[in-house]
Amino acid sequence: MASLAGFTKHAAAWTSSRTTSRAAAASVRRVRLFSSATDEDTKAAVNNRISREDMSMDVRTIVGNTDMVLSHLKSRRASDETIEAANSIASLQSKRVALIQERDDFLNQRKEASAKVGMLMRNKDEADPKEVDEQKEISAKAAVGAEKAEKELEEIQTTMDTMLAGIPNLLDDLVPDGDDENENEEVSKWGDIEALPTKLGWDSEFEPKWHDDVALGLKSYQAEAAVQMSGARFVALSGPIAQMERAIAMFFLDLHTTEHGYTEVNVPYIVGSSALEGTSQLPKFQEDLFAITPESHTCNGENAFLIPTAEVPLTNMHANSILEESQLPISYVAWTPCFRAEAGSYGRDTKGLIRTHQFQKVELVKITSAATSDQEHETLTSHAEACLQALELPYRKVRLCSGDIGFAARHCYDLEVWLPGAREYREISSCSNTGDFQARRMALRYRPEAPPEEPNTGDGKKKNKKQKKPKPELCHTINGSGLAVGRTLVAVLENYQRPDGSVVVPEVLRPYMGGKEVIEVPSK
Repeated sequence: MASLAGFTKHAAAWTSSRTTSRAAAASVRRVRLFSSATDEDTKAAVNNRISREDMSMDVRTIVGNTDMVLSHLKSRRASDETIEAANSIASLQSKRVALIQERDDFLNQRKEASAKVGMLMRNKDEADPKEVDEQKEISAKAAVGAEKAEKELEEIQTTMDTMLAGIPNLLDDLVPDGDDENENEEVSKWGDIEALPTKLGWDSEFEPKWHDDVALGLKSYQAEAAVQMSGARFVALSGPIAQMERAIAMFFLDLHTTEHGYTEVNVPYIVGSSALEGTSQLPKFQEDLFAITPESHTCNGENAFLIPTAEVPLTNMHANSILEESQLPISYVAWTPCFRAEAGSYGRDTKGLIRTHQFQKVELVKITSAATSDQEHETLTSHAEACLQALELPYRKVRLCSGDIGFAARHCYDLEVWLPGAREYREISSCSNTGDFQARRMALRYRPEAPPEEPNTGDGKKKNKKQKKPKPELCHTINGSGLAVGRTLVAVLENYQRPDGSVVVPEVLRPYMGGKEVIEVPSK
C-alpha cells in the first residue's frame, strides 16, 4: 500500500521504545489481567488494565509487554481484529529477528567466499580452478539466500507496519474504564444554566428554541439553498448570523494570540496521505475523509485530501525534524474550514449545525517535551475553557473513558457546552494529549539541552573530553479545539435568544460586529 510508505521509511523509529527501568518493566510483565494477582501485581493494575508506566506504543513494547498492551486494547473495547494484530506483531517480530540473522549469515558467507575468490585469483598460477569454482558457487548461493531473506523481511516489515498503523495509543492511568460516552467522568462544571435566562427575561412559559429555528427567525439560515447546491449536511448562513460566526472566530484568534501566547498560522487546506498518517487519521479513518481525485491534484505524488482539522497541517509543520529543547513548547493556532464525511454518523444530528460536512474551527496545537507534556495539556485545556468563560456559556469538563477516547489520544478532556434548546450538554472541544504517538509516526524529535560542562579547576589535571550532544528524543503533541466555531455559534444562539426572537450579542463579540448589541428580528 503506497500510503504506508512513511511507516516503512521510519521502521527504526517504530521498533524503538522509551527507556524503562528493568525493575518497572519486570513488575508490569508479572501482572496478568483478569487473573488472580499478588499485592505487588495489583499496584500495577489501574482502571481494570495494566499501567503503561512510561512506555509508548511501538513494536518493542508490544513484544516485551504483550499482556499490558492487550489490557489497554480490551479497555478500549478494541475489535477482535485489532487484538489479533497485536498478537501477530509479537510473533512476527520473532520471525523478523531470525530472518535478520539469517540474512546477515548469508551476507557474511558471500563476503568470505568473495574474499577467497579474490585471493585465489591474485595467484592464478597456483590457484586450483576447482576451488575457485566452489567459492564462486558458495558466494552465488549466499547472495540468493540473502536476497530471499531480505525479500521476506520487507514483506514482514510491511505487514507489521500495516498492523501497527491500526493499533491505538496506550492509555494514561487517569483514563477511567468504560464502554462509551455515558461512562465519561465529570471533572468540573462552570457557570449557572439559569443565569442567562434570568438576565434575558425568560419566564416559566418560554420554551427556548433550537439554534436553527432561532436563525430561521432572523432570516439568516439558508439550509435548503445549501442542500440544493451541495447535498445533505451542508448549511449556508447569511446576514448577522454569518457576521457573528466570523466574529466568534476572530475573537478566539485574538484571545489565543494576545493572551495565551500562540502563534497564528495560515495552513494549507489540502494535505497528502503521509501528513494524515502522521496524525493517525490514516489508514484507519479514511472513510471519514474527503479525497481529491488524483487527476485533479496530488501532494508530492501522494493521494490528496481536504483537512478534517487544522491539527493535521499544524502538527506536521515540523515532521521529519529535530528541534532544540529551547524551542519547546511550540504553540500554534489556526482558523480553518474542516471537512468530514461523517461516514459513521448516518441518521445522527441531521438537524442544524451540530454535525455538518463543512465547518469552521479554531485549532490549538502544542509540541512539547515528555517532561512538560501533562502540564501543557492542562494549560491548553484551560485556554479552550477561557473561550467559553469569556462568552459566559455554562459548560462541563469531562474526562473521556477508555471506550470513548480517540484513537491517538492517551488522555482527553471534552468540554461540553449547555444548549437550552436541546436541553443537554454537547461537545464543543476535545483536548487530547497524544504523548509521542503522533511524533513517532511523523519522525518529530527534539534534542535535549546538554548539561553544562564541568569548569576547569586549574589543578593541572587533564580537562574532561567535550561532552557529546544528547541523542534526540520524540516530542509529545497536544491538540484541542479552541473552539469549534459552528458549535459556539449554536451555543450563543440558544443561550442568548430572547422570547421575542431576537438574540443578544455577547459583550466580547460586540467589537467584532461594529458595536451591535442585539440582532433584531427583521420586519416582514
